[in-house]
Amino acid sequence: MLHFENKNKELLPFSQFLRRVLLYFFYAFILIVISTGIGTVGYRYLGNLSWIDSFYNACMILTGMGPVNVMETNTAKLFASFYALFSGIAFLSTIAVFLAPIAHRFLHALHIDDD
Repeated sequence: MLHFENKNKELLPFSQFLRRVLLYFFYAFILIVISTGIGTVGYRYLGNLSWIDSFYNACMILTGMGPVNVMETNTAKLFASFYALFSGIAFLSTIAVFLAPIAHRFLHALHIDDD
């Protein structure tokens, strides 16, 4: 089980901190890959787009840039709408996962006693 050290423990050595940052970067990367995969498959089969156009749309929606292609069917429009809602939450969650060890180290450093 992964956990962060509490305020009563010493600050993690920098090499272990870097290892933790890389691990959480990997978790964030996996979230992005899964989210992009969901969008790509959805746009491919529900939006009747090519694979590259589906990937392009999924990436643009996931990063908040907006859709590229117009969805023709109601099913495709519903998918695009729900994927956009999902993407907003997924993108912010991914940023939170990536920044968690950095924010923790900063806050932990503020609480270390000067004994």
